[in-house]
Amino acid sequence: MMKSTAKIIVGLAVTGSLNACSGHKPAVLTASAMAAKPQVQAARKIYDIMPGQRTVEDVLQIYGAYATSKLKPYFDKTKVAYPPREVALIALKQEMKLELWARDSGEFRFIRNYRIHAASGVSGPKLRQGDMQVPEGIYRIAELNPNSHFHLSMKLNYPNEFDLFHAWQEGRADPGSNIFIHGKAKSLGCLAMDDETIEELFVLTEHVGAGNVKVVIAPHDPRTFPLEADIEGLPEWTPELYSRISREIKALSPGLKPVAAAGL
Repeated sequence: MMKSTAKIIVGLAVTGSLNACSGHKPAVLTASAMAAKPQVQAARKIYDIMPGQRTVEDVLQIYGAYATSKLKPYFDKTKVAYPPREVALIALKQEMKLELWARDSGEFRFIRNYRIHAASGVSGPKLRQGDMQVPEGIYRIAELNPNSHFHLSMKLNYPNEFDLFHAWQEGRADPGSNIFIHGKAKSLGCLAMDDETIEELFVLTEHVGAGNVKVVIAPHDPRTFPLEADIEGLPEWTPELYSRISREIKALSPGLKPVAAAGL
């Protein structure tokens, strides 16, 4: 029975159609960061005329030094080495905020906030292709896309096993796919950041290793008030999902509510 279920789940993953998607407080720039910025702008002009040709290594060459110089002061302040051993990104749909947490060993430490510039849909999990919903759950970075139509993008492993199992149980043949964190302020089911933010996150993810980056997406911050499946029409398994999300976020940030950055 388990083997049969696994085959069905894999089938759902393979047949999922394409989804539509593929100002925070700045860090104090060091002299090296300020020097790197003109090089980034020049490199952008060169690579903008070669669509589809970039590699991840090209992106690191273009944006790596500048992105690292912007990130490192935040890591230094929290006494976490750069690059860290693990990273967690907590996306809060209602607050339109992405929190960056990292650790070397022991507990995760809060590094900084980013503003989510666009995220389509409403509270509630993604159920099918074309519903325009940003998923809710616990995900990993599946791959980095240096040639995104949205500047740069990082693909999430949606649908994960939890999503696929419940899609199979309910007979939903197409739960959707291709959910990204990307640049540009446009979203049809993805998390859209500004271009400099996705440059930082892309470079950080490559430095840490995509397998060491966890992404938790919640309808709102469960540290502020509990996640409750109190919206009409939500699936009956939503309380289980929200319990998982709440435990994960509280485990990543035990006893600590991060202070919002200016403008968030």
